[in-house]
Amino acid sequence: MRAQVIHAHGAIEDITWEPNWRDPVPGAGEVVLKVGACALNYHDLFSLRGMPGISLPFPLIMGIDVAGEVVRVGAGVTGVKVGDRVVVDPFDRETGVLLGERADGGLAEYVKVAAKQLLPLPDDVSYEAAAALPVAYGTAYRMMVTRGRLVAGEKVFILGASGGVGTCCVQLAKLAGCHVIVAASSKEKLERLRALGADDGVDYTQGDWVREVQSRYGKARFGGAGGGVDVVVNFTGGDTWVPSLKCLKNDGRLLTCGATAGYDPKEDIRYIWTFELNIIGSNAWTRDDVASLIELVRQRKLVPVVDRVLPLEQAREAFRLLDERKVVGKLVLKP
Repeated sequence: MRAQVIHAHGAIEDITWEPNWRDPVPGAGEVVLKVGACALNYHDLFSLRGMPGISLPFPLIMGIDVAGEVVRVGAGVTGVKVGDRVVVDPFDRETGVLLGERADGGLAEYVKVAAKQLLPLPDDVSYEAAAALPVAYGTAYRMMVTRGRLVAGEKVFILGASGGVGTCCVQLAKLAGCHVIVAASSKEKLERLRALGADDGVDYTQGDWVREVQSRYGKARFGGAGGGVDVVVNFTGGDTWVPSLKCLKNDGRLLTCGATAGYDPKEDIRYIWTFELNIIGSNAWTRDDVASLIELVRQRKLVPVVDRVLPLEQAREAFRLLDERKVVGKLVLKP
């Protein structure tokens, strides 16, 4: 089969196109899928470059989010047959193995997965839409709905709103009946986010975005008499962490599911105790989260944002676009 392979940690240029890579063979309890679509995540960039404390089994095919068609079934598999359309829950909670990190992923024509990790995919949900769901949209769903418990009428400020997680957060907040404020790095991105339902936007490259949010929505005051937003969504961390706290109202909630800009920011806990803020963490997704998303997509209540679809041969270009943050929503590769 054709595949994009890494033989060691390195740069985007080290992703190797292999036109005659070995075909996967299903073992007991496993199936082989013909890949219909594979969506990229920032985690793929982390896998490429290396992460402290995580060793990868080289050579490795990256690609965590996969949807496709079952073409081979291993011994002992029940409830799944050749021809079934499926999306993969990429994290095996029993073994701790993440597809595309500890096992070969979807940047290939075929991929082997455990049958227990499959979710059925309705005919009216495309492979491209399905591949966008598990990691980014599943993470957003758990953070916003399962953990965040958004309430209609709340003001929700979303940092990193133009990425895969962010575009889902925007849609979920609107579905919940919230007033949605987004932060992005350009006028063009803000316009696309408004088309998704954002009510207000801040270009964080054009000055002090905290002051801008405070000028529009006020500042917190102890006792609840002041302004501020009800919820801040911050999965970037780094230098944005303390500024995010300054945007919240008294008893506001900060939702976080990651730290793409740094996991150990300087803290100022005075804001947390003074305004009785709530920091709510959310880790990954569950199968139920992904199943709920599939149903929302099927009902056309949620539309996964796919920036562009590229052929598998252009994986390096896709990684470059992701690395340079020239993407709104998800990048999808197709064999």
